[in-house]
Amino acid sequence: MSQFLIYAIPGLPYGCVFALVGVCLVLTYQTSGMFNLAFGAQAYVSAVIFYTTVEDHHWPLWLAAVFSVLVVGPLLGIALDRLLYRYMRASTTTVKLITAIGLSIGVPSIVDFFFGSSEKLNPPSIAPHAAHTYHLGSYYLDGNGLFTVVVTVVLVVGLGLLFRFTAVGLRMRAVVESPRMVQLAGISSERVSMLAWILSSMITALAGLMLAPIYHDVDVNNFNLVLVTSIAAAAIGGMSNLPLTLAGGLLLGVGQQVLAGYLPLNSILAEGLRPSFPFIVLVAVLLLSPAVRRGRSAPDPLSGCDPPPPPLAASLRGAGLDRVSRVGLPVFVVAVMYVTLFQLSEHYLGLMTEVAIYSIIFLSFTVVTGFSGQISLCQMTFAGFGAFTAGQLATDHGWPFLVAMVAGGFVAAVCGAVVALPALRLGGLYLALATLAFAVMADEFLFPLNDIGGGEAGVDVPRPVLGPIDFGADRSFFLLCFAILVLVSFVVILIRKGTIGTYLAAMRGSEVAASSIGINLTRAKITVFALSAGIAGIGGALLASQVQHADSESFVYQYSLVFVVLVLTTGARTVEGAINASLAYVAIPEILSHFGTLSVLEFALFGFGTIAYVKHPEGILEFQKRSSIRKFNQLRARMKHRQDRPLIHGDDSGPGGAESGGRAPGIAGEVAGLSGAGDVGD
Repeated sequence: MSQFLIYAIPGLPYGCVFALVGVCLVLTYQTSGMFNLAFGAQAYVSAVIFYTTVEDHHWPLWLAAVFSVLVVGPLLGIALDRLLYRYMRASTTTVKLITAIGLSIGVPSIVDFFFGSSEKLNPPSIAPHAAHTYHLGSYYLDGNGLFTVVVTVVLVVGLGLLFRFTAVGLRMRAVVESPRMVQLAGISSERVSMLAWILSSMITALAGLMLAPIYHDVDVNNFNLVLVTSIAAAAIGGMSNLPLTLAGGLLLGVGQQVLAGYLPLNSILAEGLRPSFPFIVLVAVLLLSPAVRRGRSAPDPLSGCDPPPPPLAASLRGAGLDRVSRVGLPVFVVAVMYVTLFQLSEHYLGLMTEVAIYSIIFLSFTVVTGFSGQISLCQMTFAGFGAFTAGQLATDHGWPFLVAMVAGGFVAAVCGAVVALPALRLGGLYLALATLAFAVMADEFLFPLNDIGGGEAGVDVPRPVLGPIDFGADRSFFLLCFAILVLVSFVVILIRKGTIGTYLAAMRGSEVAASSIGINLTRAKITVFALSAGIAGIGGALLASQVQHADSESFVYQYSLVFVVLVLTTGARTVEGAINASLAYVAIPEILSHFGTLSVLEFALFGFGTIAYVKHPEGILEFQKRSSIRKFNQLRARMKHRQDRPLIHGDDSGPGGAESGGRAPGIAGEVAGLSGAGDVGD
């Protein structure tokens, strides 16, 4: 027992930080329905400002802490609520989740742009006597750790009392169930939600200041990992119970330190199981917790008043636009191929190859999220399985690369089917969290293994050879990638138009309704996850083949977050959306690289694209296409009406009426004609 406590007590400060962020997640989720994955970014903002004001501007610690926690934190929370979150209270889980992910990507980029991205080592602590060691018998805890424990307990107890025994707490809990019904009861849901954001943002800012000294660095990756771990603490609390969330955070913090103490040093278990422990716990809680199953879907009772999603823009095209599209698309493709192969330099040829490869990976999001409405945050992990499998088979076992690539896609598809098993019990937010946990666990534990990812050295992946055709040259490799993109695109289109696509569309609309008409949801979910993972695996193999190497850093979970934001904000239901998202992902960094320090903003542009997504959940590309088609149809109808319009009485001079003293109808006459007022001959 003594040895256990020696390992466990140093884990208490970590567990308290996990608990604090978990409490913030629960607070906002219970008051606004928003599971805010941007809390890591908010904590990072306050920590950077605290560090800068103390180290660079020499503010007193107390003044910098007050400014960062009581001013910056609440102002950031108010800004996010007033400018964005309040418009999303009746939105779907997908819209809320993708917007939060976008902010978690964009906000740190903005901070780095203004405050610099250089290392911020040894941040100061806000704890009194932080360096002092407090002895508890034969055990000890430093001042910073003790301060973190005390503050966490006080805050959790205070919030618990607020929720349970005050009118404000009752109103906060009512807002999440239905803000519109709360409004009907005469309560301002806007004010209640804003108060919750102020509280949670203050606590998040405080957690950021306490977290930085523990990790001895102000690094956004640390904040994001703490956020993902805190999700497990919130899940242990059933997304509603603050004391259980506190207990969950302590369990995770202490558990990690105990594992580090008892596991053999430099072993696979020590290096992989310890960092994966919170995510294993998260998956287990999501699958086994009755509270999670009960909270799987809690729709707004008035959500039936919302209009259905708009149709695809292609369904609005007339026969004329269809003919133009059928002729124009091949011409455009041929022009792109000619320019790429014969006019572009090697550098831009490589960029076009990347566009083709990322388009294939992005099409996996089109299948799983665009067609079925399932949120997957581990598509780049599936791409990693495809890349590592293809590399191992081609390099170590002598398989032809194209055969190894297909095998990699198959292995990724099997992984997708396995990941789909939680989808049979989970949905919406909880499914997204389960896939995120799987992605982080693969990063921390699976990919570093020699038998999977080749360890620290990674895996060599050759360029393909097909009989006498060698695709080692960049131009021939581009042709291969482009051909595979075309093939995968046709497969995706056939899926959308076929029976599977119809089943998936029905499931996206309502799983209950789809099941009631005989659709096998189990088969549909496993199928869609396996198909999307297989597509991602093929794209991952090609991505590794382009650079002829694959390592774990190439397929980290952060890429999946960036990619899902890009694809959904562009348009997740069409092939064009995936291709345009890929083009943006490759082109924007290339453009910004010519503007020096502005290159830091590339992820900010990707992240803040979600602002447009809030207004147009179908994707900005789909919205623009539908608007253009509608304007074209209106213009065509106006021109046809003008040609068919009868002559005005007294004007028998035909089109040249002005020559015989008549007057052209002008704008007023045209408006009257369109409204029917001028149809006097009927």
